[in-house]
Amino acid sequence: MKITSIGGGPAGLYLAILMKKADPSHEIRVVERNRPDDTFGFGVVFSDATMENLRAADAESYAAITGSFYHWDDIDTHHRGQVLTSTGHGFSGLSRKRLLQILQERALELGVRIDFQTEALDPEPFLDADLVLGADGVNSMMRARFADSFEPELDMRPNRFVWLGTTRPFPAFTFYFDENEHGLFRVHAYQYSKEPETPGGPLSTFIVECTEDTWRRAGLDRANEAETLAYCEKLFAPRLDGHRLIANRSVWRQFPTVNNRHWSTRLPRGTHLVLLGDAAHTAHFSIGSGTKLALEDSIALAEALIHNPDVGEALRAYERARRPAVDAVQRAALVSLRWFEETERYFSRLEPLEFAFSMLTRSLRIQHQNLKVRDPAFVERVDRRFEERAAEQSGVRVHGPPMFQPFRVRDLVLPNRVVVSPMCMYSAEEGIPSDFHLVHYGSRAMGGAGLVMTEMTDVSREGRISPGCTGMWSEQHRDAWKRVVDFVHAHTPGKIGMQLAHAGRKASTRRMWEGIDQPLPEGNWPILSASAIPYFPHSQVPKPMDRADMDLVRGQFVRAAELADEAGFDLLELHMAHGYLLASFLSPLSNRRDDEYGGSLENRLRFPLEVFRAVRARWHKPLSVRISATDWLEGGFTPNDAVALARTLRAEGVDLIDVSTGQTTPESKPVYGRLYQTPFADRVRNEADVPTMTVGNISSWADVNAILAAGRADLCVIARGHLYDPYWTRHAAYEQGYELPWPPQYAPAKSFTPRA
Repeated sequence: MKITSIGGGPAGLYLAILMKKADPSHEIRVVERNRPDDTFGFGVVFSDATMENLRAADAESYAAITGSFYHWDDIDTHHRGQVLTSTGHGFSGLSRKRLLQILQERALELGVRIDFQTEALDPEPFLDADLVLGADGVNSMMRARFADSFEPELDMRPNRFVWLGTTRPFPAFTFYFDENEHGLFRVHAYQYSKEPETPGGPLSTFIVECTEDTWRRAGLDRANEAETLAYCEKLFAPRLDGHRLIANRSVWRQFPTVNNRHWSTRLPRGTHLVLLGDAAHTAHFSIGSGTKLALEDSIALAEALIHNPDVGEALRAYERARRPAVDAVQRAALVSLRWFEETERYFSRLEPLEFAFSMLTRSLRIQHQNLKVRDPAFVERVDRRFEERAAEQSGVRVHGPPMFQPFRVRDLVLPNRVVVSPMCMYSAEEGIPSDFHLVHYGSRAMGGAGLVMTEMTDVSREGRISPGCTGMWSEQHRDAWKRVVDFVHAHTPGKIGMQLAHAGRKASTRRMWEGIDQPLPEGNWPILSASAIPYFPHSQVPKPMDRADMDLVRGQFVRAAELADEAGFDLLELHMAHGYLLASFLSPLSNRRDDEYGGSLENRLRFPLEVFRAVRARWHKPLSVRISATDWLEGGFTPNDAVALARTLRAEGVDLIDVSTGQTTPESKPVYGRLYQTPFADRVRNEADVPTMTVGNISSWADVNAILAAGRADLCVIARGHLYDPYWTRHAAYEQGYELPWPPQYAPAKSFTPRA
């Protein structure tokens, strides 16, 4: 096979090594425009886990790489005069120049042809190979030249950063967060070699990052390289301990997040093209994964080519196998980079230990339990401080992990931070809950959750999603719900809340298993919304609400709240999310009104606030509001809107904001993943200064502990986990060695030991 790599970075060189090693008869050429020793940047970082992959792929280059490593286990976070150290992380630094030298030498040893200082601005002369690699970095010419085939997406992130070096050694991977009159600066610093590459040469990478506003206020938008060095040396003089900063094409940059819809294509003449490394996808330097992705791309592509003699099929197999892993890394990198983009949110609000834990778990890949495995002493400090603060907040002292700490909402004290999510069961008759609901909610309360929320319960018959939805509009509904409430109160320490809603334009539809959000085939009832926009094109067209409709619905919410109080519910939640009636006013995608209830955010808030105020005036217990913090669609409700809404609700007397996202319109494009909605709850909590509940792909108790300890939310709402296991909370307690009291009827369970 004839292979040409356009680009002689880690991706192209490593693929050449692996393919030449697999079959010396392969004709492999690497085309690199720079000199052998010419590279941007200073050091690269590898985790111990990444190195295991390299060991298996090519033992010779692995040995040379590890022989040049500077290894460390600690991460130091400097915050407001304190240094918080966490150990057990297992990372290594390496000079980027040395890495390239090792890969170049190994490739040449195996017989790979490397053409240095060879431009490939016109790819045509290089397209005579069976396979051409676009391994030419983040500014890939190959990606740009064949953009119609690869369909790239580039997102230039707002923060500014400059890549510097220093001779100051660092015993740990070090993060500084330093303020001056211009703003807050972040530093990512790590040692990457045991000895200087040249006398007095750099030993450490020193990346300085800040927001664009800070960058401009400091005049760094007008600074040349020498002026940047002078500014940073003055600012970080106490950190540099007499050492100087060193530049290497050190201009201020914005990080580009690169994605491509397709990684490979085939030209009419038969040549196959594939993108590797930064040309195909970038991961932010804050999780140190750019070089990792490049090398692991090469490993996966080599395996596919070795096991598939047809190049086209090999490339398809490569992308099928590799894309999920890359997507996962990119999601984590995106969450991590956003933490650094928004550090101002946490810098003053979080105390140093909480700040350090938030920083360490910022990507949401590292959570409470695996950090505890690495550094049990550090996590013990975090837990005990969380315990102290929970005792101050609730008036109750409990010794245990964060998820089992109490939380006070007005006069209500929840025994722990786990919430059973509102989940529609579609099993009521005329809105009246039955024995099914008694068992459903009762079992989850017995299962140990601190708060059980009812499914979306509608304030009128016309406000139901489907014929099977529960309601609260008569004494009969009140009495049926009271039976459930009384059971929870009599047999468990948990509390129970009711979520009240009106389905709006999503009303009069089928039960979930019959076709969620699809209109009823018959028996439809009239529906309301902010505007006459159907949910689907084939859905029923709602009536845009007039003043009489608003007065009627507002009264229905108040009546439902009064009935909920009479039934004994501990907490009430108003549903202003997921495209239902109140949410339809909030989102510009469903609110096209030209009166005082449409247009600006202030106007769109007007009717939902009328309902909130009316309910707040009658309901003196804790009151929550569920919101969709983003519509996941251009032109929709935004995270900025969510913060503004939360601030407004806080001023009006809300006690909790239950932060969800989306479901406003079927055209939305959510970015799913682990804990994918938690960053929105984090933002609302820490910018609007209001307690939040978070929901969305929270699948483990370790995630719950991490979310709480990092200050991302105050309560964690579990949906599918509680459907799968009503005793989810009890099992989480057992696995952590925490004793959660059992009902007396279940006392024998205390001596039961589950077996695998």
